[in-house]
Amino acid sequence: MSTDSHQKVTADQLRRDAFLYVRQSTLRQVFENTESTKRQYALRERAVSLGWPIERVHVIDSDLGLSGASAQDRDGFQRLVAEVAIGHAGIVLGLEVSRLARNNADWHRLIELAALTRTLILDEDGVYDPACFNDRLLLGLKGAMSEAELHILSSRLQGGMRNKARRGELELPLPIGLLYHPNGSIVLDPDQQIQGSLRLLFDTYRQSHSATVVVRRFRREGWVFPRRVRRGIGKGEVHWGELNTSRVLQILHNPRYAGAFVYGRTRTGRKADLTSTQLKVAQSDWQVLIRGAHAGYIDWEEFERNQLTLRQNAVAFCQNGRGTMPREGVGLLQGRVICGKCGKRMRVRYQEVGGKLEPYYVCHDAAAHSAEKPCQSVRGRAIDDAIGALLLEMVAPAAIDVALAIEGEIAGRVEQANAMRLKQLERTRYEAELARRRYMNVDPANRMVADALEADWNASLRQLDTLQQEHDRQHQSDEALLGAEARARIRALADDFPVVWNDARVEPIERKRMLGLLIEDVTLVKAEQVLIQVRFRGGRTTVIRVDRPKPIALIRKTLPEVVRMVEELLETCSDRQIAERLNALGHTNWKGEPFTHKKVIVIRNAYHLKTRFVRLRERGMLTANELAAQLAVCPTTIYLWGQNGFLRQHRYGNQHRCLFEPLGDVVLVKGQGGRYSPTAPTFIAVQPTTQGAI
Repeated sequence: MSTDSHQKVTADQLRRDAFLYVRQSTLRQVFENTESTKRQYALRERAVSLGWPIERVHVIDSDLGLSGASAQDRDGFQRLVAEVAIGHAGIVLGLEVSRLARNNADWHRLIELAALTRTLILDEDGVYDPACFNDRLLLGLKGAMSEAELHILSSRLQGGMRNKARRGELELPLPIGLLYHPNGSIVLDPDQQIQGSLRLLFDTYRQSHSATVVVRRFRREGWVFPRRVRRGIGKGEVHWGELNTSRVLQILHNPRYAGAFVYGRTRTGRKADLTSTQLKVAQSDWQVLIRGAHAGYIDWEEFERNQLTLRQNAVAFCQNGRGTMPREGVGLLQGRVICGKCGKRMRVRYQEVGGKLEPYYVCHDAAAHSAEKPCQSVRGRAIDDAIGALLLEMVAPAAIDVALAIEGEIAGRVEQANAMRLKQLERTRYEAELARRRYMNVDPANRMVADALEADWNASLRQLDTLQQEHDRQHQSDEALLGAEARARIRALADDFPVVWNDARVEPIERKRMLGLLIEDVTLVKAEQVLIQVRFRGGRTTVIRVDRPKPIALIRKTLPEVVRMVEELLETCSDRQIAERLNALGHTNWKGEPFTHKKVIVIRNAYHLKTRFVRLRERGMLTANELAAQLAVCPTTIYLWGQNGFLRQHRYGNQHRCLFEPLGDVVLVKGQGGRYSPTAPTFIAVQPTTQGAI
């Protein structure tokens, strides 16, 4: 490489513009390392000395405060590369290679483009022609040294941080609820409302084992949760707002709340587009873990239990999945049923039957992975009843202890909620008093400021009044919940645990949670009977057999004894009389509804039973028209004689449909005037004619 810089500058390069690239790695360097920035801007004079007019020396300084480790998000560097690629740049100026790029890929891309367009590169040491092999070799070495320098600096910083972290002395940002004491130790936040909010969060999760339930309780009670501003305007301030699920999960996964010092929970990785991202590291790979390093809200054992339940909650439908946490739905064994044929977990499907949702335990693994038919599908009502009876048999001796524990838990929850509301009320009262003092200290003549402060004071007072009324209402409700009558009712329920288990006010999710404390899983095999193998916590097993649920066709089928009774009653009763007789004996149809004459007709038609009319005709009964023709009277007269009891009639339909018994060897005698009496007919028996009579 020639040492004379002017020999490398040609007329073709002077016809193009000069581009000066200025960069500092951080905003702090921009404000504090001003001398370096001045040195970079001073390179314009070097360009002028090489022959470029000052008006054709362009300064690119839009990347001030950005790292040179990557060209991503460096608009200034990308603009510089574009100018070199299209041949607008005759020379590129930079104080040193590290100012242009700290990444070999970005640096060599710039060198290659500069070599193709015959663009020079200038730094504090001299001018280089990338088209010349020796200059390109030297530039490549400088780029490698620049990247190595960044690695060395980072290694030094990381080594010092790791060394302090191993001693537990590295100061890391603390989550809400923890603060650094002036002596350097970590203490709980002295704000009692912040402490109460966190303790209530952990207590609620300890009871429910569900982050969603925690959020629902906070929103149902109208509680707010603190959040500390980490950067920007208001840094360090505490803001109060609604709690969400992601916030709960962050707190539950944070080991600092268990009093542990942890370093290396995440590491930096690269995405497909080369952007950086934070990747979680398994607990076994954490670089530093010091238990009991400072005060916490829970102990380490509870933290590990929380991680276990969170992993169980996150288990999706997989080959080796076991029971998940309780969810909505009436299926008692949701998440705990194993297929006895393929060994996979069975899922719950709900179907409306008779206006109610009925659970079905279905094995969908073969259908989901192999497009085959489901292994088996079992209606869950009988299964749930059998498991419930088994639990009642086992848990009944400990019912009193359970009831007392429930009573204590309710009292504890009420006390926590009351303390939380009092702290929230106290903070609101303080803010209202602060707004009052601000208003009282303002100059009355400054009406614009005074009106705004007065409005803030009034808003604080309204909020305070709303919270006070809500607190009083909730306090009265809690008093009723823990009154003597309520306590007596809880203790009375302990004497009969089945009443507690079958109480309609008990949510299905609570029954599932109680079942999960005792039962690990249930294996079902559907055959002539449903085989139920129950595996309890601790390894004990038991087997139950229940009859297979009947199909709906058999369920709707009329009982055989009812059919036989209808068959017998048809000899003496009409359809309406049969319905009344069945209802009097307590019989109902498959829906539990009483019988009507139409339902009796349906039974007759379904089982092909002879009607009452057919049975009477087979016994020789006559209609009114037939009997009227025999007696030579009109049918109306026959009906009148039947109503008055002169003729024996048999009902077969409603009150007006009947058949008459035949008269046999009886004749009707005419009365005076040669007519038959419609009200009092005279019948005489005819003697049979003897042989040989005249």
